[in-house]
Amino acid sequence: MQPRPDRNLIFTRERRDLIARTIHEHGRARVADLSERMHVSTVTIRKDLEALAAEGRIVRAHGGALAIADSSAESAFEVRERYQRAEKDRIGAVAAASVIDGESVALDASTTAMAIARQLRARGGWVHLTVITNGLRIASELAGVPGITVVMPGGFVRWEAMSVVGPLGEGLFSRVNIQRAFMGAAGFTIESGLSDATQEEADIKRLMTTHARQVIGVIDHTKWERAAFATFCSTQELTTIISDAPPAGPTVDALRRFGIELTIAGNVGEVARARSGTRRTGSS
Repeated sequence: MQPRPDRNLIFTRERRDLIARTIHEHGRARVADLSERMHVSTVTIRKDLEALAAEGRIVRAHGGALAIADSSAESAFEVRERYQRAEKDRIGAVAAASVIDGESVALDASTTAMAIARQLRARGGWVHLTVITNGLRIASELAGVPGITVVMPGGFVRWEAMSVVGPLGEGLFSRVNIQRAFMGAAGFTIESGLSDATQEEADIKRLMTTHARQVIGVIDHTKWERAAFATFCSTQELTTIISDAPPAGPTVDALRRFGIELTIAGNVGEVARARSGTRRTGSS
C-alpha cells in the first residue's frame, strides 16, 4: 500500500490547480507573474507548467503558458493524443506485436497506451486476451472486439485524463495476475524511474506494475531525462522500454547495467539490449 501523500504534495496539487484556473481565466500567464502571485520561485513555476502541460491542461509558451482553446468541448486526453502522434503509433505497433493471445495485460490511461489499444483492435484474431485498464477511451476502443475481455477497476473519473483513479481499484489488482503491464509516463530518468504528473495516476499505475510479471515502459523521445511529479515504477522494476528514439549514451549504458531491454520502434531490431541476472518472474 502506498503511503499517504504529505502536506507538501497536497499544496503542490492545489497550487497547480490554481495556476491552471488562472491561465484558463485569462487565456495566458507569464512565469514571472505566476511566481509573484503564488509566492514561489520561477523555477518552481516552470516545473508546475511542465507538469500541467504533460497533463494536457495548458500549453507551454515562451516565458509562460497559454490556455487550451475549447477545453470545455475537448478533453486534455484528446489534446495530448495529438502530440507525437506518429511516434506513439510506432511504439504502439511494436508493443501490440509482443502481446500473446491468452495473456492478461494491463494498459494505463496514457495516450501511448491508446495507440497500443488501436493496434490490438486492428490485429484481431484473438481467442482469449484480457486487457485490464483504467482508461475510459481504451476500454471503449477494445469493448466488443471478439476474443478480448476488458476489465476496469472501480474509482473516480478524471475527465481531463479520461481515466478512473482512486483506492477502490486496490481490490481488483490484489486478485489478478498480469503478465505484462504497458505503462506510459510523463518522464523517465535512471534515478526516478517512470513518473507521472499527478499522484492519482501514479497510484493506480503503481498498483498495475506491482501485480505484473513484466513492466514495459512505453515512452516517446520527449520523456527521456525528465522526472515528473510522482514516481510509480523504479528503474529496477522495469523489464523493457519501448521508445521511438534512444536516450543519451550514459542512460543507454545504465539501462544495460540494470538488465533492461531497450527497443526502438521503427528500426530493425533493438538498439540496446542487456539482461543481467535477476528480473521479476512472478506477481508480488
